[in-house]
Amino acid sequence: MFAGEGCVRWERLPTYTTLRNTRADVPLGETTFRMSGPLSDLRVLDASTVIAGPMIGQIMADFGADVVKIEHPQTGDSMRGHGTHKDGHGLWWKIVARNKRCLGLNLNHPDGAEVFLNLAADADVVIENFRPGTLERWGLGPEVLSARNPGLIVCRVTGFGQTGPYAARPAFGTLIEAMSGFAHMTGESDRPPTLPPFGLADSFAGVSGVAAVLMALHHRHATGEGQTVDLSILEPLVAALGPHIIAWDQTGEVARRSGNRSLNNAPRNTYLTADGRWVAVSSSTDAVARRTIELVGRGDLAGEGWFATGAGRAAHTDEIDDAVAAWIGRRPLEEVVEAFAGADVALAPVYDVEQYVADPQVQAREAVVTVDDPDLGPLRMQNVLFGLSATPGEIRHPGRTLGADTDEVLAAAGVSAEQLADLRDRGVIT
Repeated sequence: MFAGEGCVRWERLPTYTTLRNTRADVPLGETTFRMSGPLSDLRVLDASTVIAGPMIGQIMADFGADVVKIEHPQTGDSMRGHGTHKDGHGLWWKIVARNKRCLGLNLNHPDGAEVFLNLAADADVVIENFRPGTLERWGLGPEVLSARNPGLIVCRVTGFGQTGPYAARPAFGTLIEAMSGFAHMTGESDRPPTLPPFGLADSFAGVSGVAAVLMALHHRHATGEGQTVDLSILEPLVAALGPHIIAWDQTGEVARRSGNRSLNNAPRNTYLTADGRWVAVSSSTDAVARRTIELVGRGDLAGEGWFATGAGRAAHTDEIDDAVAAWIGRRPLEEVVEAFAGADVALAPVYDVEQYVADPQVQAREAVVTVDDPDLGPLRMQNVLFGLSATPGEIRHPGRTLGADTDEVLAAAGVSAEQLADLRDRGVIT
């Protein structure tokens, strides 16, 4: 309907191997946001929902990619309804959709699918997390997209991956946290398995997905060839759990719950100060463990043969913990923090969010920034993931309303005002 001669495309770079940031300003309604950063030569279509896929798009947008968030025109991304709201606006959405342009487009409608094909023809990356076979049913599978755009990277995010007997099963991060072994090894030894109170599996998959997409783009830089990323939410989380598989394979040992203690080292726990504040102590190296036990007045333990290794100390956790807990329990937080810092020992207070935001290290690093939002005014949120000395990322704007940029995105892709009105009347776009 909209393809063919005379269709205006997104401005493309001369070749896939051009690395200069040559993008112009991107219009966003009445405001123009300058695209800058190491990924500012990339166009991304984020057709995913909830956390893992959108987080890939968020991180890429933070570092300059022009990310177009595609949502169902009537319902939007269900992430808009998650978490705390203020004045009808989802606050989590303001983060996960930040720096993205928002397009309401029904991919399950033939005309909507055709619009998507035209957009994907000039994109670098497509992110989706529908159940396997859904895009194919709509005529938008990777083979169709790649036929129009051989250099396209299609990142497919699902709970269990595109293959295997569970591929078609519905899966959310909670199921993955259970199945991966994370919940089995988290919590107190005599209590039920513990699930995290946030999207752990999804978030880890999101960060992993950025790495996968950039690897695929690196391959395209060398060859001009696109490819499909098959990202299971399950496998990245399992990779983060450490040596539990190889330990089971070689020794038959199954990781078990140990509360805040470590099965590999000691001291490692949370301890209560005299003024009622919790602190966390970690001593992952032998030298730090020795300095810790000397600081709390039990240097005699450092002379024991078993103290020389993490495994030996873990076998004597009760004795070590009693010493550390007693010393900390007799002192207020400020004194404990200063003493541990002076002894070059690893300790940190257990913060709530208000305490985190107020911390001088957080403020010095600008790890939390204030961003202006047209709906709610100034908002504080976590900054971009890391610093780059030459091409830093930035937050240009928080998540926008459903369909806020539909007209700008589609007009730039060659859709006329009359066609926009027709598509909107029929519910294909919003």
